[in-house]
Amino acid sequence: MTSALLSLSALLAASALAAPAAGAAPQNDKPAAAPAGWERVDGAELARFAGNDGRTEAPAATGRSASAQADDSGTFALKSARNGKFTATEKNYASPNTGVLRARSAAVTGAWEGFAFEWHEATQTYALKSLANNRYVAVEGNYTGNAQNVLRARSTGAGTWERFTLYYNEDVDRWALQSALNGRFVAMENSYTGSLQYALRARSLEVTGSWEQFELFEIAG
Repeated sequence: MTSALLSLSALLAASALAAPAAGAAPQNDKPAAAPAGWERVDGAELARFAGNDGRTEAPAATGRSASAQADDSGTFALKSARNGKFTATEKNYASPNTGVLRARSAAVTGAWEGFAFEWHEATQTYALKSLANNRYVAVEGNYTGNAQNVLRARSTGAGTWERFTLYYNEDVDRWALQSALNGRFVAMENSYTGSLQYALRARSLEVTGSWEQFELFEIAG
């Protein structure tokens, strides 16, 4: 397994796999399974990757919350393999979409693109805390339509709604997130329009291609 600090040049390789239909409503008939070629990453492994030297890092983000827990596995930025953009927390969006996660930033310019990955040993999952608003990222299972299961940084604590399994694929040097709430993999909604364009949504049964794949960059601070 290679380092979590991935080279920007890797974005030049386009995925040859077919993308799922954009805007398709998530189905809840069966949970997703770990796809072939992907393995779960625990807190010790992620922290070790983050400590590797000589790798490209994203620009430093500012404004990390002082209340971030001491057992963080690290602070990272998520870059969509589909559109090559970093995920940002839309903290200025109006309700009910305040804090929606969208892959729309060309660079890590500050806390908007930063997330503390907090490992939870009992559940073997991660909680993601946005540095933009000091809130945990939740999967909105009660939303309807195209917004169902959208990721939103809005929680002050971390339960099942806020927990994710992190997977790594060494062959493609990419990462994937699976929601503990519905068992679905997080996809970037590239073909959406309006305020939810490029939103992250836990709606895929499998990692079918670049829609569900991300690059993970450590944030130097």
